[in-house]
Amino acid sequence: MRASVARSIGVALGLACLALAFLDLAGISSFAQADNHVRVASAGIASDIGFFLADKKGYFRAEGLDVELTTLPNSPQMIGPLGRGQLEVGAGTVAASLYNAVAQGIALRAVADKGSMRPGYGFSGLLVRKDLVDSGRFKSFKDLKGLTIAVGTFGSANSSAVNEALKRGGLTWADAHTVELTFPQHLAAYANRAIDASMTNEPTASEAVRDGLAVRVAGNDEIYPNQQTAVVLYSEIFARQRPQLALRFMRAYVKAVREYNDALKDGRIAGPNADEVIAILTEYTFIKDAKIHREITPAAIDPDGRMSLDGLRNDLQFFKQRKLIEDPSITVERIIDTSFVTEAVKELGPYVPRN
Repeated sequence: MRASVARSIGVALGLACLALAFLDLAGISSFAQADNHVRVASAGIASDIGFFLADKKGYFRAEGLDVELTTLPNSPQMIGPLGRGQLEVGAGTVAASLYNAVAQGIALRAVADKGSMRPGYGFSGLLVRKDLVDSGRFKSFKDLKGLTIAVGTFGSANSSAVNEALKRGGLTWADAHTVELTFPQHLAAYANRAIDASMTNEPTASEAVRDGLAVRVAGNDEIYPNQQTAVVLYSEIFARQRPQLALRFMRAYVKAVREYNDALKDGRIAGPNADEVIAILTEYTFIKDAKIHREITPAAIDPDGRMSLDGLRNDLQFFKQRKLIEDPSITVERIIDTSFVTEAVKELGPYVPRN
């Protein structure tokens, strides 16, 4: 009897141990799967092509990453979740708000180029209302004096670009009247003669010209070459706690950005793999018409993911002059981390254009 009880107890203990072992292995497997999960926020715009192409072409999967793409309208909405580690990766402009967030201890860093000005690729440009150009009221940058100029948002790279346009006419920020309007609102404002000029991004810029509302005076690649207009953002929690995943994500991103560069030709998406890139853009962005993607000036993205530090420093100086920065001692170096993109490029080797 005692032997039978002992055997029963032994079997029960053995089964319990096996069950615990199974649960432990399941837990480890679940943790491993979760550890590969990377949450990425995108505004659904064309300059997020590095995320879209890496997702569609399987570059993230090849790196063992389970990437979850979600849409948030703008970078300010990404700052809080990135700082709390609720997002691993985001993207957006380097605005005054980003510097202020970092100064307040919000843990995020700019890690790679997502949009910058390169000759022939001024996807943002200075527009002037057509009747002002036709009448001769506007002939050169100095004629911006006294005009009402729309910017996308105050305290942004877009407003810094307007400042550079004013400087080319020997003017200061105070010499014009600036208003804040989202880019699609620029069209109605021109039609109603509520604005005289604007610094407008694509595709709105091309639409304003096509509709006869405005004249494109100069691309921002001419006004403000090498401006750093948008960046990839990492949660610092992600970068510190899972650096290998952060590096693997960056490798996939750089591979995708290089393919995007192969699709660029003569200021358009017209390279050898243009059809594939445009198909991906129409699938992932809010612009569903492939013709628009073919006609507008696309964003330039450095094939090695390098950010323009000179451009960032110039914008920061503008923000400080406008008294938009809470910590006057903050520097560009405080908000960036180039280690991941540097290591990714080192592993991948130099970019070799397909052409």
